[in-house]
Amino acid sequence: MGQVVAIGTAVVAAATGLVVPESSTDAIAMIRESIRTSIRAENPTLQAIANAEDPKDFVKKAAQETVDNVQAVEATRRETEERLGNGVQPIILPTAKEVEIAKARVHYQEGMFHFAVVGLAGSGKSSLINALRGLRNNERGAAEVGATGTTSTISRYPDPSSDNPFVWYDISRAGALLRPDWLYFNNQGLFVFDCIIVLLDNRLTRIDIDILANCRRFQIPTYIVRSKADVLVRNILEDMESDAGEGDDARHQSLYVQAREEFIAATRVTVQRALQDANLPDQKVYIVSSRNLCSIAKGGKLSQGIIHECELMKDLLEDARSRRCCSVGAA
Repeated sequence: MGQVVAIGTAVVAAATGLVVPESSTDAIAMIRESIRTSIRAENPTLQAIANAEDPKDFVKKAAQETVDNVQAVEATRRETEERLGNGVQPIILPTAKEVEIAKARVHYQEGMFHFAVVGLAGSGKSSLINALRGLRNNERGAAEVGATGTTSTISRYPDPSSDNPFVWYDISRAGALLRPDWLYFNNQGLFVFDCIIVLLDNRLTRIDIDILANCRRFQIPTYIVRSKADVLVRNILEDMESDAGEGDDARHQSLYVQAREEFIAATRVTVQRALQDANLPDQKVYIVSSRNLCSIAKGGKLSQGIIHECELMKDLLEDARSRRCCSVGAA
């Protein structure tokens, strides 16, 4: 992460026992404003691709640029050379022409940030993209919810505010199972994006794992997100209350906290096991509801049911800023 933005006094949400920073939305607004007013460099992944002569060179340079730990750099180099020596291609570098084709396909704009969301149909991609853009599903300009694409398409959604240099993409996974992992990744031009959000349904699929692995090779930030948290926690709560019988408000609140923590713990364990099985490093899973995320994007009040919505928004914007922004005075 880049510069740390100070967070103010915490507010206790009495109904649920949750602790929510009261100035989180202010911190997010500060990061967003600094991005707006900064000078934006080229996407570092695309720079590395352009400057690399072969896959081994690319991975070594990318690791050196993004990992401070010398031992980690050396481990990355050894792993890459071993895989190449065994005839296993860890990364297929796109040619300059392929990069240009990928840029044209997504209507790539220099100076803008391009954020992709991938996930199964019905996992909540459209609602998540709308929320990140500060739009309710029924608002003008919102992505259509409930559409199920059957072709390999990419839908593009600019931020509704022209002041925000962000473009959001819904990436279809149709046809992914018919291609090797690297071929799907390259054919979709996923290497052009500043970050990729992998949206969970019930578990990480093989395609999700492939995307995470390729993003790691290309040094593209990824965020594993489980959406619909409010609905899923409510389902667990209803089961608990059905088993426990009638109770007062205090009992309901206690069961809500228990249901919430159960859902968070189960999701974390599922993701952690999938990453371990794939020999990928553990990483955080953000558990969110699109309703709460939209309120945060709009700069509204924080809900008592908030989980990781503020963290997702802050981490995404902070990583984007640290990768590509410099202050006007530093230019």
